[in-house]
Amino acid sequence: MLLHALTIFTGAFLLFLVQPLIGKYILPWFGGSPGVWTTCLLFFQTLLLGGYAYAHATSTWLAPRRQAWVHLALLALALATLPIAPGAEWKPLNGDAPTSRILLLLGACLGLPYLALAATGPLVQRWFSLAHPGVSPYRLYALSNTGSLLALLAYPFAVEPLLTRPQQSWAWSGGMVLFAVLCGASAWRARNLPDAPAPPAPGEDKTGDAVAPTAMVVFFWIALPAVASVLLVAVTNKLSTDVAVIPFLWIVPLGLYLLTFILCFDHPRWYARASFSALLAIGCGTVWHLLDQGPSAKLPLQVAGYLLTLFAACMVGHGELHLLKPAPRHLTAFYLCIALGGALGGVLVAVAAPRVFPDYYELPLGLWTLAYFTGVLCLVRRSRELAAGSGLGVLTLLLLLPALKTKGADGPLDWLRLFLEHVRTFHRGHWLELLCVFVLLHACLHDGWRPVGRAWRPRMSLFPLLMSILLGVVFIIQAVDGARTAVERVRNFYGTLKVRSYNAGAPTHYLLFSHGVTTHGLQFTERPRSLQPATYYGPTSGVGRIIDFLPGFPGRHIGLVGLGAGSIAAYGLPGDRLRIYEINPDVTRIARQRFTYLADSPAAVELVPGDARLSLEAELARGQRQRFDLLALDAFSSDAIPVHLLTAEAFDLYLEHLRPGGVIAVHISNRHLDLRPVIVAQAKRQLMHFLTIADEPGDDTWWLYSTTWMLLSRDPGLLEDDALAPHADPPPDATAKPVLWTDDFASLLGVLK
Repeated sequence: MLLHALTIFTGAFLLFLVQPLIGKYILPWFGGSPGVWTTCLLFFQTLLLGGYAYAHATSTWLAPRRQAWVHLALLALALATLPIAPGAEWKPLNGDAPTSRILLLLGACLGLPYLALAATGPLVQRWFSLAHPGVSPYRLYALSNTGSLLALLAYPFAVEPLLTRPQQSWAWSGGMVLFAVLCGASAWRARNLPDAPAPPAPGEDKTGDAVAPTAMVVFFWIALPAVASVLLVAVTNKLSTDVAVIPFLWIVPLGLYLLTFILCFDHPRWYARASFSALLAIGCGTVWHLLDQGPSAKLPLQVAGYLLTLFAACMVGHGELHLLKPAPRHLTAFYLCIALGGALGGVLVAVAAPRVFPDYYELPLGLWTLAYFTGVLCLVRRSRELAAGSGLGVLTLLLLLPALKTKGADGPLDWLRLFLEHVRTFHRGHWLELLCVFVLLHACLHDGWRPVGRAWRPRMSLFPLLMSILLGVVFIIQAVDGARTAVERVRNFYGTLKVRSYNAGAPTHYLLFSHGVTTHGLQFTERPRSLQPATYYGPTSGVGRIIDFLPGFPGRHIGLVGLGAGSIAAYGLPGDRLRIYEINPDVTRIARQRFTYLADSPAAVELVPGDARLSLEAELARGQRQRFDLLALDAFSSDAIPVHLLTAEAFDLYLEHLRPGGVIAVHISNRHLDLRPVIVAQAKRQLMHFLTIADEPGDDTWWLYSTTWMLLSRDPGLLEDDALAPHADPPPDATAKPVLWTDDFASLLGVLK
């Protein structure tokens, strides 16, 4: 039994340790987009499905002896592909389809080892059930998820800070060899097992082995994991889009997702139907509110709201899944359906959603679907607890929403104080809503004025079903309102783009370009105002001042990472050259078709498709040093920071393309993070002088946004000029600790505001 447990634990540990490891390897190659991790998850879930299908097929059609030999052969092939580090030949070329390129890369570098690891859990559990008749194997599934969770916790706190990426790859490969030894020993023992189904575990229905699962049960075996997978990827996308695309923010949602598997499959006592269905209702309302608030919601409330809702939703989904588990005879089929559901969820988010939805609708859609499934399960499983929990959640939500809407909370403790105050005064303004919900809940759960105890009534399912209908209506209204002013909406691998039209009369008619929740450009449609730069590129911003200072150099050569609406082209003069790097082809198309900055500029504008860092590397390899007078970095995807563009290796590359005495300008405006320590660390490492210009335009120039730009140069006289120095912020405190980011390690903990 110990050998089985060690094999399953080691395999699960390696299975999930490799996910952030390989994601970190390839993230800088594909623009640092949240789509990189979404595509990685699709690969992992698909290979997991393949592993479970392999385990189900071999255990169904082969005797244990042949299963053992086949699995030993698979382990040998997997070891032959080590190490797993992808080579430079896998870096994308301009025009490559990122999703297919990532899937091919992962398949070639990681396919066989990951398939062998994925098959281990269900296959070894099947061997365990044959070797130990009468003992339920399902707690080994909880052990498997425990190993996975520990791997995710180990990566950001132990693996990433201590080992470089090549060292991580070799260490993982060594772990794979150890796993192969353990799994080989388990397979060798399995060759002598009888080819007979295990008798039912104590307390199970003895007819369970003989009765095949119904079609509805199999449907929920697939549908519940699919919804949980959709919510996992949707919440990860939300956090990555609004904060940063780094493995740490991928790990937290995935860790909570695994924790729910551990709790639900360890023992039924962890899943309290009434409590978690109530939390699901509260979470749905919280997500609706956070989506409605958009970027104005406080970061701690956003993170807590999305993660706690994900936890509650996965507890409901996986808890109901565990209650539908079959007898051990059908174990591999059960796990195969779970893996199929997870893969379907990944396909829906990574492949279907960007082609079907113009915005990130999968989060509210996933919550609505789970709420509906909760109502259906309440009806078919005759669960009074699900009905009562849903009603309790709606009542609590009516108390929560007024507190959530307050703008006076600066932190969790302050928000708790205001919430308690709202609870105390709630009856004054919301008694009617409270009364209506109470009456409906009473009618569903009670017979007249006498409680029905634990007796079931079909009308009890009305409350969760009506709640799901109401939730769907609310999310549809929210989606329609969000699209009301949009003249164009598009979504692709790199995120969601919107162009909105605002008309308050001819002089103030303008188009607003946004990526996610962050504005990426604004232009007035009437001349001469259409020729003036706006948003982050105003004349008093850091980049505006340094560009105005550059006319001392004839024929300025300016580079920009991140096109947006093309506002920087408004500064172009005859003889200037503007070289703009943009990875998102839809951004390029919109900037050309909807905005006129590029067409109106007298400068020679050249747009370079593809990731800026890879393009600069390729130019350097061809001997094409750009010798920029100014290189401006403004490649933000929504509010997420481009981590791979702010590392030491990236700055080494920028200096190769900068003329002596040239300037690097970095846009560090961010709602949640203070990036100044990161840029200061790079400046000190490169022996560059720097200054910070924070611009706060007045209300009379509303089209200019508050910005913070940092300017770096090895020419001290340039930054000390009277045209720049008087507008700079005081230098940072000498005791402030710089935060050096590299490709191997970049932590957000030191830069949180």
